This record gives sequence, structure tokens and C-alpha cells, in this order.
Amino acid sequence: MAGTTASLRALVVEDEWPARNYLVELIESSGLAEVVGAVGGIEEARQALSDEASGMSLDVAFIDVQLDGGSGGETGLSLVRDVVRVRARDTGRDAGPAFVLATAYEDHALEAFDLGVVDYLLKPFTEERVVQCLRRVAQRRAAADPAREPPRIVARRKRSLVFLQPQEIWAFEAADRLTFVHTMHGTFDIDLSLTAVEATFGRAFVRVHRNWLVNAAHIKELERDGHETRLFVGPGVADGGQGVTVPVARERAAALREMLLTNATGLRRL
Repeated sequence: MAGTTASLRALVVEDEWPARNYLVELIESSGLAEVVGAVGGIEEARQALSDEASGMSLDVAFIDVQLDGGSGGETGLSLVRDVVRVRARDTGRDAGPAFVLATAYEDHALEAFDLGVVDYLLKPFTEERVVQCLRRVAQRRAAADPAREPPRIVARRKRSLVFLQPQEIWAFEAADRLTFVHTMHGTFDIDLSLTAVEATFGRAFVRVHRNWLVNAAHIKELERDGHETRLFVGPGVADGGQGVTVPVARERAAALREMLLTNATGLRRL
């Protein structure tokens, strides 16, 4: 890709040097990123990911899931868990680099996306997948830039295309192998997966269920009925209001409630 200016700064963390060198080569040859560090151990990776220790300005870190060499049985996946946990606790901290997990197995794909990982590269790496991954990272970082106007969503209505602003959208739903967008103007289908929507809009839309992403700004009601939790998302409230009722996965309910109460007042916290 001659003539392309690399805009992303990448770190590669892989303990097998042939795989590490090959991934570095694919990233560099894409023209989309510059590899500013390539390490083979947990401690080196932890240091490189530390702003204070390394002074690096990283946009993306490619980390081997099965990375070995840490104390106490640490792996690349547990390193990512630790970093994500610190970010969630320290809300004033810079978000830091996006994570891409690299592995020969698909076992951890679901947890990876729950952790907010941007992509999941399966070995052996290919040029096409690395380029696709880097474009996804660049798109996500551009969407998070406060100086940049967020992209519109293009949806379908019969033979027409409907252009929607993010603030008009209540929720995205995956159902019957399709993705639907629920809005104040109606419900339409789109060609993006929920994962692609997350990569584009970041934290503006919250994953509350494997099949649902909701616009946090439009959440109006949280209902708990026994073991079931539901949200009402829209401009009104559930009883006769305009909006959509969304199920909340049991394992996400507590974290969602905490998120909603963090920037709210009026309820005594026990």
C-alpha cells in the first residue's frame, strides 16, 4: 500500500517469535499502522501498556490470548481483563489503546467482546484480516473523536434508504439473522452487525443483552421482576409511552444498574 500514511501506533504482544514477526510484517505492510513495540512476555507487555512506565502513545495492542511467562499463571487474556478492570474503575483515566486478541482458537471470542475487544484474529494471520482489523480500529477511534461529527446510520425501508442521526436511535436488535434499528421514526433493518455498531459508536450504545444494544441517553426505565430485568428505552415511560422494551441479560443487570446510578441523583444508595 505505497503512498498510505500510517495513522495508528501499534503494540504486538506474542511469545512465539515467528508469529510475532509475521504479524509485525502484516501490520507494517498494510500502511495503516506503525508498530512501535513488539514484545514476548507478560511483564514487558504490562510495562508497554503503562503510560507512566513506557511513555508510549498507543492506539491498538495485538495480544496473544495464550501468552505465557507471567507470575501466578497469567495469560494474555488475563492481562486484558486486568487492564479493562482498571479502566472501568478509574473513569477519569484516558481510555488507552484498543485491544485485538490473537489466538489459534475461538474459545474466548464471547468474553473478548464482553471486554470491549475491538477484534479477534485467528491464527494463521492473513493480510486481508489484518487490514480489515486495522480499518475497524481506525473507524472506532475516529468515531470517539469529540471533534468529529458521529456518522449517520443508513437503514432500509422497503425500497428506500433512511438516514438516521445517532441521537434519533433508541436501540439496535439482532433477530432472525438480521439487525434492526428502533427509532422515533419506526423500526428499520440495517446491514451492520451489533459488533460493527459497537465498534463505530463506542460507549454511546450499551450492550445489555447478546441481541440488544441501547442508546444510554434514551434509557427511561429499569424494571426488575423476580429474576428478570427489562429496560424501557425511548422519549416516554413504559405505560403508554413511545419507545421499546428491551430484555437485560442476567449477568449484565447489576453492572447496568450501577452504570445508570453513577451519574444520577434522587435515590438512596444502600
